[in-house]
Amino acid sequence: MTEGKQTFDVATLGNYTKDTIVTAAGTSHADGGGVVYSAHAAHTLGRKVAAIIRLAKEDFHVVRNLEDFGITVFATETPSSTLMRLEYPNDNPDERILTVADTAGSFTPDQVRAIDAKAFIISPSFRGEVPIDVIQALRAKDAMISADAQGFIRVRRPDGRLEHPPWPEQQEVLALLDILKADAVEAEALTGESDMTVAAKALAAQGPREIVITHRDGIVVLADGHMLEVEFHAQSMKGRSGRGDTCVGSYVAARLEHPPEEAILWSGATTSLKVATPGPFRGSFDDIVDLKEQHYKGVFSPQCS
Repeated sequence: MTEGKQTFDVATLGNYTKDTIVTAAGTSHADGGGVVYSAHAAHTLGRKVAAIIRLAKEDFHVVRNLEDFGITVFATETPSSTLMRLEYPNDNPDERILTVADTAGSFTPDQVRAIDAKAFIISPSFRGEVPIDVIQALRAKDAMISADAQGFIRVRRPDGRLEHPPWPEQQEVLALLDILKADAVEAEALTGESDMTVAAKALAAQGPREIVITHRDGIVVLADGHMLEVEFHAQSMKGRSGRGDTCVGSYVAARLEHPPEEAILWSGATTSLKVATPGPFRGSFDDIVDLKEQHYKGVFSPQCS
């Protein structure tokens, strides 16, 4: 763990997850967690990035991998990492069955107090990993706050399966956020609306100034009352796990410098490349620029720091 007060462009927060991914093609294993995927995406777009992470000692190769990539890591050792199983019954990446065998536990305000950033990305896997007092501690900082809905609406049942029961703190938490990221299933669970445009407006009415929704074909953003949408241009969906985390990591990284109309294009290009390959995005900035220029026109490049 790195000690001392430090300031970053983007700090992403969440438990590492040791993922077992089951698809029609077979079973694979991956180092997952929104904290990993979003950190890689933000760093590739030229941002100075920190990853605030909880995981078991046996999985500290993840810390070394992040550091080797150029990301500063604030790691807390826990008895177990979060053990996640993701089953995709068909080719639709929005349909999956999630179970958790064990968890790396909950964050505390002390774990974020000494870290400053222009933007924080809160990336838990299910409810309880990031309590509201941690979000309140981040809100007290002069920073953009983004959070992933999955980490608040998902609840772990006694059999380990994740479900979406009502979220008692929904309005209180949403009022603390600048950006809320959800997928199409989560947006409907939060609002009861299957139409993503209607769902986005209902979520924005509860506090967040920007709503980012991913779905099988692309990204929808509601910002400043305007609805924006881009399609993915992916060669395959082999790397579908981590899609939303890569999307929000790249969106927030670009959003620090650009308006939503441009940030969504950077996010679309980065996520399109990621979903074709399992694991966190390991392509280059030039790869993103090339795909953006091919499929998403009219946006200048963010300045790399």
